[in-house]
Amino acid sequence: MAFLKNISSSQLTDADLVQAYKQSGDTNLVGELYQRYMELVYGVCLKYLKNPDNAQDSVISIFEELVVKLQKHEVDNFKGWLYTLSKNHCLMRIRSEKKQTFVNFDVELMQSEENVHLNGELEKEENFKKLDYCLGQLQSEQKKAIELFYLQGKCYNEIAETTGMEWNQVRSFIQNGRRNLKICMESPKTKAIVENDVIKK
Repeated sequence: MAFLKNISSSQLTDADLVQAYKQSGDTNLVGELYQRYMELVYGVCLKYLKNPDNAQDSVISIFEELVVKLQKHEVDNFKGWLYTLSKNHCLMRIRSEKKQTFVNFDVELMQSEENVHLNGELEKEENFKKLDYCLGQLQSEQKKAIELFYLQGKCYNEIAETTGMEWNQVRSFIQNGRRNLKICMESPKTKAIVENDVIKK
């Protein structure tokens, strides 16, 4: 693949990029490849998950899968292969979430409709306050990347252009920021900090 050295990655075919990545392990090549079909991936995820936030979250997860699986699989038609990978990811996520949504149904039946509604509203407000609090705890670069990606719907390239970050840095900040947000929001300390404020209101 020596002939590729003097050619811009944007000029390469999908097959060239796949082969070059297999040989070099350079994730920038996967990034270029993924950018070509990110809208396709998002569309597939939105179709199956029915939720823009979950779809955007899966766009990141599928990229992370792609980095690993492209090294292991022979891919002749990248676009078709990526479509199948995205669909399977979404189906697995749906299956996993269905298992997690099994709740203490008998307990809910024992509660009055008014209490269920009130608890639901309090939980929504508490989760919002947790998110707001935990965003404030992120490193500034992670917070900026997370807000641009999730709240403003910017793609990796747009975030890189807006912030001056490298593409790989954007991916890393979003990935690590998402993980740190989850840890923070699930922390008993965070719950204690916001709980009293929610109840008072």
